[in-house]
Amino acid sequence: MRWDFPYASQRMPVMARNVVATSQPLAAQAGLQMLAKGGNAVDAAVATAITLTVVEPPMNGIGSDAFAILWDGKQLVGLNASGRAPAGWTEQRFAGRDAMPMFGWDSVTVPGCVSAWVALHERYGKLKFTDLFEPAMRYAEGGYTVSPITASAWEGQMPKYTDYPDFAAAFLRHGKPPRPGESVRFPEQARTLGLIAESKGKAFYQGQLAEQIVAHSRAGGGAMSMEDLAAHKADWVEPLGQDYRGYRLHEIPPNGQGIAALIMLGILKNIDMSRYAVDSADSVHAQIEAMKLAFADVYRNVSDPATMQVTPAQMLDPDYLAQRAKQIDMKKAKYPLAELPRGGETVYLTAADASGMMVSMIQSNFMGFGSGIVVPGTGIALQNRGYGFNLKPGHPNRVGPRKRPFQTIIPGFLTRGGQPVMSFGVMGAVMQAQGHAQMVVRVVDYEQNPQAASDAPRWFVDLEMNVSFEKEFDPDVVKELRARGHRVGSDALGFNFGGAQLIHRLEDGYCGASDHRKDGCAIGF
Repeated sequence: MRWDFPYASQRMPVMARNVVATSQPLAAQAGLQMLAKGGNAVDAAVATAITLTVVEPPMNGIGSDAFAILWDGKQLVGLNASGRAPAGWTEQRFAGRDAMPMFGWDSVTVPGCVSAWVALHERYGKLKFTDLFEPAMRYAEGGYTVSPITASAWEGQMPKYTDYPDFAAAFLRHGKPPRPGESVRFPEQARTLGLIAESKGKAFYQGQLAEQIVAHSRAGGGAMSMEDLAAHKADWVEPLGQDYRGYRLHEIPPNGQGIAALIMLGILKNIDMSRYAVDSADSVHAQIEAMKLAFADVYRNVSDPATMQVTPAQMLDPDYLAQRAKQIDMKKAKYPLAELPRGGETVYLTAADASGMMVSMIQSNFMGFGSGIVVPGTGIALQNRGYGFNLKPGHPNRVGPRKRPFQTIIPGFLTRGGQPVMSFGVMGAVMQAQGHAQMVVRVVDYEQNPQAASDAPRWFVDLEMNVSFEKEFDPDVVKELRARGHRVGSDALGFNFGGAQLIHRLEDGYCGASDHRKDGCAIGF
């Protein structure tokens, strides 16, 4: 690992034996408080996740989904806590539509993040479950000061939700979003979190909160039922892996897009990246072309595993990926077909403790505050993950009852020789898979430390296979990529480039890094 810092940055890495890194400082501190109380990395991660629902609501909430990968000290395990469609989501319900609804009740799948908090704590937690809610409830009841990037995201979401008065009642003051430095309180969320804490999640899926969700669904013409909520469960899964130059990247298997990062690296294995200088036109071109091929495969094939027509093993077959690599022309950009889902605002967090436990976790409403549906009296903003389905006959990701939709949110984990190396993620819709792969290329191929890897300028493949580059990219490199046929898009929407959080294991302790593109930080002791 190199310890130079070649890119302009507002951050330096944090070295400590216990580390938490996430996109909002108050949430990171909540996790560190759990470690200081004698909790482990899972306690820290869950407390951080719960607090993020209060202090970064434009990105996630109590009605979100979640995924996690963690090293428990002996092995790597994965958790898929994404929700499923209501049983009433039949083909007939969506007949006559050209696309899935983006907002409203017909975009709301069962929220899964509460089940993630419960499952992680039940299997690994050391502290009382109620302890993990204390910081979030304190901020919800007593208030907190809104940080700048969160305030900007809050304001940017407003045009989406003008038709949803319950949203305005819950998240606006006098019809306006908070400005940076203003204080906000969410007493309804405090009460909701208290019910979840005391019931260990049962209130949300079977009790009082479930009843309120279903009553609001019925009143609004939704299909969500008590049976849908009660049937939900988070699933422990074995992460998928892809070897890459002595390391192994691990991702949650479908229904998520993590396999796209594995495919990209599987293609790049067949290209000698060491021939190309970091940030050079050749290096970036090879990465972008591999990513486009990965997207073409993933968005055609990934869905709920029960309905996939090919297996992840087939998609990661080394011979197949070697053939895909041969399709890359180093002098010319190509445009394979892909079907990229739009939108996505997300929070990512990672925690590691002195015992060696490391947690990579992500949760999201999908599009900002989600569906626009907020359950009155609860502060629960419901996700719109149902928009991740499609309505194409015969497509594996076509909407269906009790089916999980394609998901963009993914936690990442890097190992070497069967031992943990780095817990990390890059939040931001379709940026996530390409962000994971970019981090791995920088850490593995170019030996960059995690803060340098995070600080480095990023590229982003958009919905139409155009490529945007952060303004820090060498303009001569961008000019050369244009000459090779890349359609270079605008970088005006800087948030497209995501936000990374990383914890890299050292000989003694960890190196934590946090993205300057977010409000957050890495902290430790």
